Amino acid sequence: MSYTAEERGSLHGSDYALFLKNADGEYVSPFHDIPMYADEQQNIFHVVIEVPRWTNAKMEITKSSALNPITQDVKKGKLRYVANVFPHKGYIWNYGAIPQTWEDPSHKDPDTGCVGDNDPIDVCEIGTKVYSRGEVIKVKVLGILAMIDEGETDWKVIVINVDDPEASELNDISDVKRLKPGYLDATVDWFRRYKVPDGKPENQFAFNGEFKDKDFAINTIKSTNTSWKALISGQSVPGDVSCKNTTVSPSDSPGHCSAAEANIIVNEKSPPAPAEAIPSSVSKCYYYVRK
Repeated sequence: MSYTAEERGSLHGSDYALFLKNADGEYVSPFHDIPMYADEQQNIFHVVIEVPRWTNAKMEITKSSALNPITQDVKKGKLRYVANVFPHKGYIWNYGAIPQTWEDPSHKDPDTGCVGDNDPIDVCEIGTKVYSRGEVIKVKVLGILAMIDEGETDWKVIVINVDDPEASELNDISDVKRLKPGYLDATVDWFRRYKVPDGKPENQFAFNGEFKDKDFAINTIKSTNTSWKALISGQSVPGDVSCKNTTVSPSDSPGHCSAAEANIIVNEKSPPAPAEAIPSSVSKCYYYVRK
């Protein structure tokens, strides 16, 4: 199963939107239409890349927009870029999400004691390649980190592309600690401090910032898939989440729409245009004493 990206508007502009098409050329939602599993028997999952490694633009699957295109997050009327908090530059992994998962904001996680953050579950891909925004890759799960962001559970799944040269050597979180020394510590540090330049406090973590292993991570992903099934079927209140999709059976999803309707949704967006310049302030590096 393959997918291609179609960009609308201007990259780094307020009208930017990246839509996905399946192999038949039909628009799909990266949230709802791409199967969670690439191979269920082998526990191989799909991941949609939102942010390529080393970049700063905070791109994400837009849960409130029809067909959930990838757009740049906006806060207080400004496009968001993550700060470079020394010694980090942009995102230090390929960052994305597992489709057909949802961290339910009405459900208190028994492990963290906090409700979900209302998003698909986040992923940090730690392989050797830098991926493109909108790429859909197949990954194996290595472990998971439980970040607490302003009182909400925000899981971070550590994965590697199954086709990566290092994939055969990385099978659980203990392998990451052994073969990529410092990477997991840097990951906790990144998530702890990335909002500090914006005047926010440091983020906190469940389990004292310790990563849980592969089995725990897979069980967590499966739990968020159960929540997604309740969302897409209308059993859970969607709130600001758009459940527009083109592949889930209409009998299982009130949000199902036709290919023709999906075309209308995309064609209402701005036509493709040249990228806008990234503000020079994005290259600034921030230093501060760790607490």
